[in-house]
Amino acid sequence: MNSSNPLNPTPLSGAARLSDWGLIRATGEDAAKFLHSQLTQDFALLGLNEARLAGFCSAKGRLLATMIGWKSSEHEVLLALPAELLPAILKRLSMFVLRAKCKLSDASAEYQLWGLLGAESAQSLVDALPAATWGLSRNDALTLIALPEAAAQARYLMVLPTLAEPPALAPLSLQAWRWLELQSGLAWVRAATSEQFVPQMLNLELLGGVNFKKGCYPGQEVVARSQYRGTLKRRTFLFELQGQALPGQEIFHSEDPGQPAGLVADAASQDGRSLILAETKIAALETGSLHLGGVDGPQLQALPLPYALTEPQ
Repeated sequence: MNSSNPLNPTPLSGAARLSDWGLIRATGEDAAKFLHSQLTQDFALLGLNEARLAGFCSAKGRLLATMIGWKSSEHEVLLALPAELLPAILKRLSMFVLRAKCKLSDASAEYQLWGLLGAESAQSLVDALPAATWGLSRNDALTLIALPEAAAQARYLMVLPTLAEPPALAPLSLQAWRWLELQSGLAWVRAATSEQFVPQMLNLELLGGVNFKKGCYPGQEVVARSQYRGTLKRRTFLFELQGQALPGQEIFHSEDPGQPAGLVADAASQDGRSLILAETKIAALETGSLHLGGVDGPQLQALPLPYALTEPQ
């Protein structure tokens, strides 16, 4: 299967308003402790200068959502996630608060979320850039979180109060941001893919989204078994294809047309083609070809991921 990368991205910089994202606020003395008990990452030890990529799983270990969390103050945590999932996730998390000293609310109307591309753009906003992926820098005006690089370009999540004037940066379309975001190898769970994947199927642990040393959370036993029972049979890979693709569409293999070989986890389209992050059987890449929607659908061309697909230790 073709594994060359024909994208040859042009260097870009600027800022895109992430209008399709929202924020959940957790406040109270037990805010971090409560989220620690619900999510796949360690929030009990979360510092003020770092963020966490995390998943929220069902009892069966299937991802209901993926999100970025950070402390806005000692007793307040903000969670950024796709807005299409926010109401359901807020409702489900609220069911588990019980006696914890934690209050959950939708804070989307209080903040602007921006995607920043290029270290130079970010350098003009804070005294020092985050030192590593998921690192955090802040000042009185904004919060800046380092995201995984895409096409060798630095990317950041910028968080501003709603009434604040956005920095004077070159505008970047949401479409261009999504196109590059797919190249980071991080697939966000969408409404069409909620409860479809255990974290490792989305390579979440390779991106810093799972802590295997922390305590229990919903689905923890399933996630742990997937990590330690042996070789994983399914992973997420980056592909290009002609035409439009959407999250939740099925992938089929030319040698086994009767049943799906995978699922589109996330997608971006422009200029008549699409980039997709698709979860599929690892063996399906060894022979034959993969197609969107059926064996007579557009053929998928494999592209390299920016990280190695390591096996569980």
